[in-house]
Amino acid sequence: MRVAVLNDIHGNLPALEAVLQEVRREGADQIVVGGDVLPGPMPRETLALLLNLDLSVHFLYGNGELAVLAQMTAPDPSAVTYWGVSGGGTLPEQFREPIRWTARQLPQYESLLAGWPKTVSLQIDGLGDVLFCHATPRSETEIFFEHTAVEKLRPVFAGVNASLVVCGHVHMQFDRMVEKIRVVNAGSVGMPFGPSGADWLLLGPDVQFRHTSYDLEKAAARVRATSYPQAREFAETNILNPPSKQKMLEAFASAELIEKFS
Repeated sequence: MRVAVLNDIHGNLPALEAVLQEVRREGADQIVVGGDVLPGPMPRETLALLLNLDLSVHFLYGNGELAVLAQMTAPDPSAVTYWGVSGGGTLPEQFREPIRWTARQLPQYESLLAGWPKTVSLQIDGLGDVLFCHATPRSETEIFFEHTAVEKLRPVFAGVNASLVVCGHVHMQFDRMVEKIRVVNAGSVGMPFGPSGADWLLLGPDVQFRHTSYDLEKAAARVRATSYPQAREFAETNILNPPSKQKMLEAFASAELIEKFS
């Protein structure tokens, strides 16, 4: 069995379309969508594409889905204290309209999103038991990187019996060990930190880090044509000119294992 892992799509439909073409060429049997399909500029279209695939697809939630769900279910959206972190506080100004806009696009998907699990486990040929999560096995918001000290990560992965853990959330691919557990990050399909394109994983019988190129100018134009509140910014900073991995590592330097929106 070969499994494609698509994390952090963030409503970037052109990136997802390009990746799915490659997934089919590679003959993947199943797909794991590892959270943060949302928010983003094309949420309805992105969900519809994923839900109508003729492959077996496993979904799990990320902080993005929970932020959108919180807006959907709130009698007073301005009072919501979960916006992608769980530390409390109302939604910061710069995140308000994108998350609320996304929530308004998806009323018919509320029960579906609410039913996604926190983790998924699969047995994959050549890799054994594989645990999929969005950020860490215990949290959808914790942040860690390839250089994070093992001592800090021991309690995070305590009790995990899988030989391989696949995560996302920080939008950067990496491969590391936490004692006897191999931990890999699939990167981001829709908002990668690093070269323009789309990052994902192909699992079985080994771990393959994949990067898919697509027509960035055309994709940016499609995003700008949406009514997403930050459409131009998304097109420029997430498709045409994404920040470098080093720049984002510096930005996150003081945020390891601190809950943040990403």
